[in-house]
Amino acid sequence: MTGLILRRLMQMPVILFVIYTMTFTLAWIIPGNPLEHGEGRRPPDEIMQAMLEQYKLDSYWSFYWDYLGKATGASWALRLHDRPFDLGPSLKHEDWTVNEILAAGLPVSVTLGLTAILLACVIGIVTGVIGGAKPGTWADYVTLLIALLGISLPTFVIGTALLVVFSVHLRWFPIGGWGDFAHLVLPAVTLSLPFAAYIARLIRFGMMDQLEEDYVRTARAKGVSEWNVVIKHALKNAFLPVLSYLGPAAAMALTGSFVVEKVFAVPGIGTHFVDAVLAKDLTLIMGIVLTYASMLIVFNLIVDVLYRWVDPRIQL
Repeated sequence: MTGLILRRLMQMPVILFVIYTMTFTLAWIIPGNPLEHGEGRRPPDEIMQAMLEQYKLDSYWSFYWDYLGKATGASWALRLHDRPFDLGPSLKHEDWTVNEILAAGLPVSVTLGLTAILLACVIGIVTGVIGGAKPGTWADYVTLLIALLGISLPTFVIGTALLVVFSVHLRWFPIGGWGDFAHLVLPAVTLSLPFAAYIARLIRFGMMDQLEEDYVRTARAKGVSEWNVVIKHALKNAFLPVLSYLGPAAAMALTGSFVVEKVFAVPGIGTHFVDAVLAKDLTLIMGIVLTYASMLIVFNLIVDVLYRWVDPRIQL
């Protein structure tokens, strides 16, 4: 187990370096100038040239190595920079650094993502267990329908429908924004449904397989109640595919959904990323992508460790 963790941690800088290079190249070739104002105004040519040189935007390689050194802390270690892990100033948000934007937006996205994953697990496991324990019944067909709708419908359709019903007509929840629990409910439900639908399908098929195993027949023959057979015996093994899925799912949910955050006007880093791409804010794009990638790697490692803990027979 320790060897696995050490190997993954040693691989992490290499993976992030590849992601950094690919993302930086794609962001660099995006048409547009990040120093132009949103309404089309741009500074005089002399000021523009000075700003390009200041931010090293006049050279691909100068910006590439300068930003890489500051973001990784190498420049700070070599005493070429006064702060470690500095993701630079935002090129579009005046007086804001990328670190400050991430510090403000990441807690919002994490709160939304964690709530969505918890809801997805509850909804998915309950519906999946019902469908898997009683295949071919009306309850199974209802859970399959819910799963199909959750997977098929885009989140912007689900979010818009929830807004129209519960915010506009019933007025139970605010239309958008962020601040208290009421603002969290609709975005979390919208974000959770696609994950819940996939978890329900995995649990259903897993339960159907496990309930046909010999150890389940033995438990039933010993007089174990059907509730204990389903929950204490079959569900544990049926949950293993879900556990492997929760790694990338948690990373995706915790970093927030671009569409969901836009629909509900949630000030998470997903919203900032969309704005950064539209404005070609290179420093903000790179800072958010590196944060996303780091979280994805860490969550996959956590899932692998949990996989081994749940079933010691599995060799990682």
